Formats: sequence, structure tokens, C-alpha cells
Amino acid sequence: MTPQNRRHVVIGAVVLVIVAAVAIYFFSQRQDADPLAGLYDPPELGERVLGPADAPVTIVEYASMSCPHCGAFHRETFDAFKEKYVDSGQVRFMFREFPLNSPAYVVALLARCSPEERYFTVVDAYFDHQERWMTAEDTKVAIFDIAKQLGFTQQSFDECISNQAIFTGLENEMKRGAAFGVQATPTFFINGKKAQGALSLEDLDKEIEPLL
Repeated sequence: MTPQNRRHVVIGAVVLVIVAAVAIYFFSQRQDADPLAGLYDPPELGERVLGPADAPVTIVEYASMSCPHCGAFHRETFDAFKEKYVDSGQVRFMFREFPLNSPAYVVALLARCSPEERYFTVVDAYFDHQERWMTAEDTKVAIFDIAKQLGFTQQSFDECISNQAIFTGLENEMKRGAAFGVQATPTFFINGKKAQGALSLEDLDKEIEPLL
């Protein structure tokens, strides 16, 4: 082997070592990366939250207003959960929109158009009457009928559901939720641990009690 060829071999070997080292570094970085990094950063539209900031347990729920399982959770479990854990200061609860269809987007828009202190009032109203507006012949009319009881006029309703900035914010939060692994609703993160489905109070007890 000539000196020139030997030099090429050495250079090639060095390059391979460098490439391998870089590949190993980036692979380890990906392996160490936390897929839930940023979970508690507020959405661009602002966080909608119940409970104290210093609660030992934080629960994030991603929900679609049109999702029957989400509705069942909020009708059958949420009040008891809130009284036991949120009102007692043990849980900080964050509700995030993950609208799966057009009606869910409309209701999410209405909740976001409402004053922040009335956000959960709007959410509760639509979950409480979910079957009525979801099975109505004209879904938009049924949604507006409930909106009127919440203080919306035809004009404010129309302006709200055509608000592009809020719509974009909801879309962006859906993308962020998907990055956290949300694929269906409801999806909960209980101190970062993922749980899916309409959890019962007993299910929540099992997850929350060991964390207190």
C-alpha cells in the first residue's frame, strides 16, 4: 500500500469514527428526550384550570366536546372528583380542547369566547346536554339554543364561531396534544402518567392517592 493510499485509509477511518460518534450522540439525545416536555406550558389561548398551583397532583385532560366518553366522565364523575380532590386543594386540573369534529370546534369556540370565569360553565352546559345537540336534526341551531341561555346573541354567536384566531389556537393545541401522545378522548395525564377513557372516581382514586 502506498503512503497516499494509507493516508486515505486513515482519513476514512477517522471520518467513520466521527460519524459514528455524532450518530450515537444524537441517538442518545433522542432517547433521553422527554416526550412530555412542555406538557404544563399553557396553550397559546391560555390555560383553563381549577385548583391551586401548589397542589401535589396535576391532571391534564384533553377532551372533545362531542365525545360521548368525555360527556359521560363530566356528567357522572367530574363533580365528585372536583369536590374530593380539586376543592380540597389536592389536585390542579387543566382542561384542554381536542375537538374531533365540526360541532366540537363550535362548542370549543363558544367556551373560549366566553369570559374566563365562565369557561367551565359553558363546558358543563354542553356536556350536560350533549345528547340533545349532538343528535339534533340541525346541530348548529341546537348549539345556538344552548348558547342563548349562556348569554350569546345571534350576532355574538356568529362572530365567535367565525373567529379565525381562536380556531387556529384550537388547532395548534390539538397538534401539541398529538405530540404528547393524545390519539383519542378523553386522555388524562396524572402527574405525567397517561390514562385514557371515562375514568370512574375509583379509577382516579387508584392513581391519585399514592401521589398524595
